[in-house]
Parts: sequence; structure tokens; C-alpha cells
Amino acid sequence: MPDVPLLLILIILIAIVFDYTNGVHDSANAIATIVSTKVMSPKAAVLMAASLNLVGAFIGTHVASTIGKGIVNPEIIAGCQTLILAALTGAIIWNLITWYFGLPSSSSHALVGGLIGAAIAYKGWDTLQYGSIFNKVIIPLFISPLSGFIGGYLLMLLLAWITCKLNPRKMNKLFRKLQIIAAGFMAMSHGSNDGQKTMGIITLALFLFHQIPAIEVPLWVKFICALAMAIGTANGGWKIIKTMGKKIFKMGPIHGFAAETSSSLVIISASLLGAPISTTHVFSASILGVGSSKRFSAVKWGVAGHMVVAWVLTLPASAVVGMISYYLINFFIG
Repeated sequence: MPDVPLLLILIILIAIVFDYTNGVHDSANAIATIVSTKVMSPKAAVLMAASLNLVGAFIGTHVASTIGKGIVNPEIIAGCQTLILAALTGAIIWNLITWYFGLPSSSSHALVGGLIGAAIAYKGWDTLQYGSIFNKVIIPLFISPLSGFIGGYLLMLLLAWITCKLNPRKMNKLFRKLQIIAAGFMAMSHGSNDGQKTMGIITLALFLFHQIPAIEVPLWVKFICALAMAIGTANGGWKIIKTMGKKIFKMGPIHGFAAETSSSLVIISASLLGAPISTTHVFSASILGVGSSKRFSAVKWGVAGHMVVAWVLTLPASAVVGMISYYLINFFIG
């Protein structure tokens, strides 16, 4: 039986907790609209989202590779086994803060920020892989929600043009069915991106503890991460569902279909490119785009403004918490 350090076991357990909180925090992405438009009951919607999150997490490892070896230089941090623990602690704390206040911030950028902050605290700014961070984190941070907004806006305009002469009752019935398909696609795409992030962090930890020769995701890591996210999704984040599904603007099934479809396409594209984007950013922006196509005043821009503040703060705030966590952990352990 291999000798597995207790600290590594602790890190893996905390990573699973993070994955669980990610599922709780981001469950609203897939099911907020079908719950708020009463297409599905909350219980049925959560069960569907949890199942498809599990499936989506097995789609590729491009995002896991970015997290594992595209944010910090593995060779420079190879001597620091508490770094991953600090990164996860910072991410979890920020997730819990934003969850408590019902803010749809980014679990993805909380994890990336925690990793960046802990790495800087350990060996300074030279630990960071600036090119990869810029191309796969910073640029997508701005482009992905913008794409979601534009996609939601244009798709809603197209649907409005196509359905303008249809009977409203029949149209509503049709899109109630289509919205279930779109929500399922959204749940799967969410799993394909967010499900891989903890895979990457556990794989990096295994590498730092010399348990694997290279940063390649083991099958058992894929399974436990996918399962943890699915269980988290099954418990749901009802505060955030209320914000996403009702407080931005009043939606019907056609609006939910447009928001879910447009955001799913953006998310699945990012997953294939290895960009650890925020599914919350994209979906929130898609809802804003759909609402704006109805009429500009239909969107409650004050709520949207609070969400943008949370988005902007996540990366630097979680980095600071990651730094503090690193110093505290090493003070008590080291």
C-alpha cells in the first residue's frame, strides 16, 4: 500500500469540500430559470442538474490542465506542500462569503485567485505563468460574459422575430418543453468547465507530493470531483437561484431558453479551449442580454451592478485571502 502523507489526504478532502461548495454555489446557473418560470419543480430541476453535472465533468481535461500547470509554475512551487491547502482555503472562504450574501460571484476565479495569492506568498511574483493567466483567465474574464450578453440579446431577438405570429399559449407551451432541454445542456456544460477545476488542483497536489510523475488527471480524481459537484448541486443554492431567476428581470420560458442556450454554447466552447471561465458570469450576462432585448428598462440594473462588483472583486479578494491563508497555515504547521 502506498505511503500517502496525511497533509495530502487533508488537501484532497478540502478540495472535495470546495467542489461541493462549487456545486451548491453554481447550481443556480442551470436551474434558476426553469424554477423561476415554474417549468419544473425545484426538486426535479436540482436532480436533473446534479445528474448532468456529473456527466459533464467527464468531458475532457483541458480546463484541469490549465489549473494544474497553467497558473503557477509547478517547478518553482515544487517544494511547497502547503500551497494548495492555502489556495483552497482562500477559495472556500470567498465562496462562503458570497454565498451568504447571495451574490453570484465566480467559484472559478476564487480558486484561481487563491492559487495565485498562495503562490505569491510562497515565492513571489515569479511563480506565476503570466502568458497563460492572461490568455486563459484574464481575457476570458471579460470576453465570456460579453459573449453571453451578446449571444442572449441576439438569440432573443431572433426568437422574437420567429415567434411573433404564433399563438402566445402555444408558444409558451413549446418553450416550456424546450427550456428543459436547454437547462440540461446548461447543466452539462457547467460540469464540463467547473467540474474540471478541482480535478486540476488535486492533480497538482498529487504532483507536488510526488504521487504522480506528471500533471495528468487520474481517473479516480475525475470520479470523486464529478461526484462531489453533483452532490453539491443536489443541495442547491436557493438564495442565488432567487437572484438569478427573479431579481434581474421577470422571465418567461422563451427567455429562459434563450439565456440557457446562449450561455451553454459559450461555456462548452471555453471548456474545449481550456479556459476556466465563470459559468456564473456567462449565465448572468446572458440573462441581462435577454432582458435588454425585451426593453432596456426591463432589467433591474441595480442588481446587475452589485453582481458586477462581486465579479471584479473575486480574483483580487480571493488572492488576498489565499495569501493570508498561506501565512496562517505555515505559522501553525511550519
